Amino acid sequence: MHYQDSLHVAAAQVNAGLSEVDANLDRHLAVINEAVGRGVELLVFPELSLTGYGLGSAVMQVAMPVADPRLRQLAEACGEMQTVVGLVEEASPGEYYNALAILQDGEIVAVHRKLNLPTYGGLEEGKWFTHGSELTHIPVRPGWSATQLICADLWNPGLVHAALLPRPTVLCAPINSASGIVSDDFSNEQNWALNVRFYAMTYGTPVIMANRYGPEGQSHFWGGSRILGPRGEVLAAAEDREMLITATLSRTQIARARFELPTLRDADTPLVRELMAGYR
Repeated sequence: MHYQDSLHVAAAQVNAGLSEVDANLDRHLAVINEAVGRGVELLVFPELSLTGYGLGSAVMQVAMPVADPRLRQLAEACGEMQTVVGLVEEASPGEYYNALAILQDGEIVAVHRKLNLPTYGGLEEGKWFTHGSELTHIPVRPGWSATQLICADLWNPGLVHAALLPRPTVLCAPINSASGIVSDDFSNEQNWALNVRFYAMTYGTPVIMANRYGPEGQSHFWGGSRILGPRGEVLAAAEDREMLITATLSRTQIARARFELPTLRDADTPLVRELMAGYR
């Protein structure tokens, strides 16, 4: 069987009104319609794109179960295009996750729950959310699949390594990064570019990084959304505004990058597991 060699992908660099789920839903529908019209096959929105970020105890008010009809409405609008949206998922009364809903063909095909909840600098997600405990690996098209990691998930190299061992062809990276949120001396703008380029190049895996752009209270979300190829090259980068960026990925180029730098082939998981056995 010969798989399609190309996959047309996009990152939606949009802002989100804090706790304004219905208004954010309308914005999602508009972007989804634009992406469908442009032939996009995989679309990624930022982290918590339906709710905004600095929710505090308002997570209870904006949380939704996977069966929420608003998610179904988004899924139906997607058609064959796989779309990744950010939400607060209510799993049970009082149990809330910073999560992604993966939508396609009118269905919610999977949910990824954030694993690494930051509690440093101006970040306090561990106070409001429950930790996720599983990775995701979802088919997109024949011969194409994606894994999803949310923002701080990508700052735990062990999580990234584990997520990429199943050999997804694309890494989706929805983030919610504001200037100066870690510290005055830590540049999110510079270090995120370094982070995703390193993983794309090391694992021969394209990365779709979608960040917000615009204000929320005293915070400014700086954007910087980008789509990287399997050698870490920038295929598309957003300007300093809300916008949809697109790029076309090549399965042949992914194969060549992984053949020349066989990080995944030579991962030696049994050895790594043995070396880590004595650590918590």
